[in-house]
Amino acid sequence: MTDAARPSRVPRRRAHWPNRRVVLTILGAALLAALAAGSWASVSEGHLAPADWRSLIVGGLARGSVYAIIAVGYTLVYGILFIINFAHGEVFMAGAFSTLFVAQGLEEAGFLNTRPIISIGILFASSMLISMLVAIALERIAYRPLRDRPRLMTLITAIGASLFLQYTFLGLFGASSVAYPEIDVLRGDLFGGFISRKQLVVVVGAAILMVVLYLFIGRTKTGRAMRAVGEDRETAALMGIDVERVTLNTFAIGGLLAGAAGILFVFLFNQARFYMGLVPGIKAFTAAVLGGIGSVLGAGVGGLTLGLIESVGPALFLSGTGIPSPNQLQPVISFGILVFVLIFRPSGIFGSPSPEGP
Repeated sequence: MTDAARPSRVPRRRAHWPNRRVVLTILGAALLAALAAGSWASVSEGHLAPADWRSLIVGGLARGSVYAIIAVGYTLVYGILFIINFAHGEVFMAGAFSTLFVAQGLEEAGFLNTRPIISIGILFASSMLISMLVAIALERIAYRPLRDRPRLMTLITAIGASLFLQYTFLGLFGASSVAYPEIDVLRGDLFGGFISRKQLVVVVGAAILMVVLYLFIGRTKTGRAMRAVGEDRETAALMGIDVERVTLNTFAIGGLLAGAAGILFVFLFNQARFYMGLVPGIKAFTAAVLGGIGSVLGAGVGGLTLGLIESVGPALFLSGTGIPSPNQLQPVISFGILVFVLIFRPSGIFGSPSPEGP
């Protein structure tokens, strides 16, 4: 391109930029003002007592911890293959639902409450193993044959695999929700009602899983190979890394985490059903995008952020506005704030900003 041609393009691109920035700034300021006004009204009118706010925050952290662990599975697969595994929610469901029968067997044998620590370990091991096997099967059967095909085909396949798993479990086990057996040691509250035992187990368990994963990726040979393949697949293969094995390991690790998240989820909500992976899977994907898809740290922060927004947002933003049943608007608040964040930072909180972004 000649020097005479360059000035004709630069002013045209710059002419639209200030208008876009002004509109986004006005919309963002208006939304922030509305949220601030709603928050002031809710707090000043005293719709909730301090203990209620504390309960909402702790509940949001527990729920967000589950989202974070599921979101890591999305971000690991995307970081290696640059595809969105929309069947990951069903990987989460398969482990938790299948382990229901293990829990029932332990209860009938009288082992569940007489040996609670061992029983919890068995539940985690069973769910993680089943989810890992389902994730490996998905990679072998659904994704590997399409490795070099357009990404749209992989996306459609992922949606098809998700529906296949859902309706397989519907056909095998029925449409009714089934309650998980209660474990006596997880009942009750701690620290004067500050947090329930279930919530503490969920938060601590999720934190341990995130730390172990972070150390695994950063300090092990397999973790370094995963990062190398994520950076440049072809160069990693030339350097002697078995790319197919790394890909399989990535799905296996994502499956293990999904299985663990399934047990944490049933500890919180105490029931399993064939579509239990749908909504948590979508929200976990939202958390991964919010934190910056491809970033393990971003998945963790995004999950906790989304959980807190879901739990605290309706009471904080809407209680003082006179809207009836504000808790019914949890998805509106959480996904609305997601859209707001992505308008100004499309790469998410920890993602690398695009040079063409706002």
